[in-house]
Amino acid sequence: MRIILVNAVLFLFLSCAAHAGALPRVAVFDFELIDNSLDGEIYGTAKAEKERLLRLGEQLRKALAESGRFEVADIGPVEAEARGSNLQACGGCDADFAKKLGAAYSITGTVQKVSNLIINLSIYVRHIGNGNVIMSMSADMRGNTDDSWSRTLKWLIKNRLLASNFEQTSDKSPQ
Repeated sequence: MRIILVNAVLFLFLSCAAHAGALPRVAVFDFELIDNSLDGEIYGTAKAEKERLLRLGEQLRKALAESGRFEVADIGPVEAEARGSNLQACGGCDADFAKKLGAAYSITGTVQKVSNLIINLSIYVRHIGNGNVIMSMSADMRGNTDDSWSRTLKWLIKNRLLASNFEQTSDKSPQ
């Protein structure tokens, strides 16, 4: 009886370990600000907005990891280089960074600020195998607060990103 129990536990452990290794790996880079506002033109990027950009990346990495559907890559080895690049205009350099991290997908994002009242948050998912952006999504928010930025990202994660099952689209065309 003990042998059967030990074998069952061992089988369960190995099955879980094999499943954990099979999760698609994603590299989630910090969000970038596109500031078209008069405030931004006159005063530059506010400290609070810089902090919010960092928190958005952390919030997205945490949500993907907690979903149990992804292994989130540590971007530390390429973080400085990625931050020094304009990931939205570098010709797919995010894919190069993600490839260095062994990721199957790269996720980047932007916050476009038109004013303190009109702000847009966008997320882009790129398949590293073919280099294509396979998914993009955005949502508008009203108000330039910690809460509005966080709520908008939470909505996009729940209703667009995780609802899409993008990890099953591997080589398909953009959604």
